[in-house]
Amino acid sequence: MVSISNNNQKQLLSKIATNDGHGENSPYFDGWKAYANDPFHLTDNPNGVIQMGLAENQLCFDLIQEWVVNNPKASICTVEGAENFQDIAIFQDYHGLPEFRQAVARFMEKVRGDKVTFDPDRIVMSGGATGAHEMLAFCLADPGDAFLVPTPYYPGFDRDLRWRTGVQLFPVVCESCNDFKVTKKALEEAYEKAQQSNIKIKGLLINNPSNPLGTLLDKDTLRDIVTFINSKNIHLVCDEIYAATVFDQPRFISVSEIVEEMIECNKDLIHIVYSLSKDLGFPGFRVGIVYSYNDAVVNIARKMSSFGLVSTQTQHLLASMLSDEVFIEKFIAESSERLGERQGMFTKGLAEVGISTLKSNAGLFFWMDLRRLLKEATFDGELELWRIIINEVKLNVSPGCSFHCSEPGWFRVCFANMDDETMRIALKRISYFVLQPKGLNNKAAVNKQCSRRKLQISLSFRRLDHEFMNSPAHSPMNSPLVRT
Repeated sequence: MVSISNNNQKQLLSKIATNDGHGENSPYFDGWKAYANDPFHLTDNPNGVIQMGLAENQLCFDLIQEWVVNNPKASICTVEGAENFQDIAIFQDYHGLPEFRQAVARFMEKVRGDKVTFDPDRIVMSGGATGAHEMLAFCLADPGDAFLVPTPYYPGFDRDLRWRTGVQLFPVVCESCNDFKVTKKALEEAYEKAQQSNIKIKGLLINNPSNPLGTLLDKDTLRDIVTFINSKNIHLVCDEIYAATVFDQPRFISVSEIVEEMIECNKDLIHIVYSLSKDLGFPGFRVGIVYSYNDAVVNIARKMSSFGLVSTQTQHLLASMLSDEVFIEKFIAESSERLGERQGMFTKGLAEVGISTLKSNAGLFFWMDLRRLLKEATFDGELELWRIIINEVKLNVSPGCSFHCSEPGWFRVCFANMDDETMRIALKRISYFVLQPKGLNNKAAVNKQCSRRKLQISLSFRRLDHEFMNSPAHSPMNSPLVRT
């Protein structure tokens, strides 16, 4: 095979194909690559990298599998459901199956505590939340225009909204002194700064519950946000894909509640992104939803959805599942309880070795504060610490700089994508690392003892993992999920 130089590739291919807009070169994705090259497995690779960078909800698959077994007609690939095969397999328009849109609208209502209603005719499908965000960006902005985004924010937004659309993201800087809350002052300052830079702001993107913080926007903050976008006549895109992951008070408040209450609100500016990837744990199904209060946006987004539809087989299955209200109520309650237990176990274990986390009550992750472990309070210092955690401690946690955090030393830790045994091993590893002699955190001492320390940590983790694997606690019957 003849190899082609990068310069020749750039001449042969489009600018989108050859630029780095995907963001794959960030530390966020580098951590995923480290895991892919050396994935942890309880028996096959107990010294590998534990994946704590993937926000995935794997705690309730036993409930899902039980429902699937008990409802074979929901699938067209079973003896019981095969009679519907032709009707589902033939061409369907991009509006989606009516029963699917109705079921999704009802599920969105249930997740939001039945405080609001959603019109099934405003449900627009897309290939996951990624496709939903890009679809809205194409509908609302032109290349060069920008959306305000409070920091820290999900690194994938750089790919989802910017890569193919040419849209920019402009940071609304939030700080740890007030737990990274979105304030009117921060919004106004960001908007004014963009104006001074001749950047046209077309909207504000918020993530509620927040990824990576795991926190909720309260009603007053949501009111301030809606008032702000109305005063500037810009769009509000609300990413609510973690709405059903709330496991403690206060409850989740959707922007749809605020819109119904604020009579003076221009509904044409309000758009919701939803998905079944996080709340149900179905990222592989690629079910994304755009719900817009703007008729023109609904119309054009539905046409654009031709490029990323949800398969009718998936729609058929989910329409049946989401319409089973007894099951859905049980699932939401049980998922909330299990997420709360897992988050509590993790954060308590970290607190016992002096690691604090931002107080949170939602999401599949928490925001870990390792500022005291930095050799220097810079983002270079943060990345240096992160490389040690990845390469020596063998944990893929995501550094705050990849989330555009304004302060170094924060890390996102995902807790719902692993079993209890893996969680315990992860806690042992980070505990051992944190409890190392303080001298090892001294720069000169680190340089002098680097090779010895790597060997000690590696051998110690192998011993800890071996001890854990042979301990009574390793028995699957001791898992709280199994006991449940």
